[in-house]
Amino acid sequence: QVQLVESGGGLVQAGGSLKLSCTASTRTFSNYVIGWFRQAPGKEREFVAAINWTGPRTPYADSVKGRFTIFADNAKNTVYLQMNNLEPQDTAVYFCAARLFLPSTVANEYGYWGQGIQVTVSS
Repeated sequence: QVQLVESGGGLVQAGGSLKLSCTASTRTFSNYVIGWFRQAPGKEREFVAAINWTGPRTPYADSVKGRFTIFADNAKNTVYLQMNNLEPQDTAVYFCAARLFLPSTVANEYGYWGQGIQVTVSS
């Protein structure tokens, strides 16, 4: 079992930055791929970024490439999503999720989810 807790959301103006955190309660943190997804009102949950410890890096979603960066602090069991140059269309509830070993961009392939955190970007 893995419990995930997100933090760092909030309200920001367009062009601003936020850093989301996802802390996992597990003794085998490096066994898990951690992904970030987001869901805007009336839309499906979409992949944003993922971090995996072996193999090729998982590509970012095209919509965030060059603006968002995913990175981790293994000592703290925490994965971060640094979001720069935010746009109003980035407004959504952001979720972190975990699955064992293999990276994926598909939401239903992740078995563990955080509670979600709101990010609102005003124009």
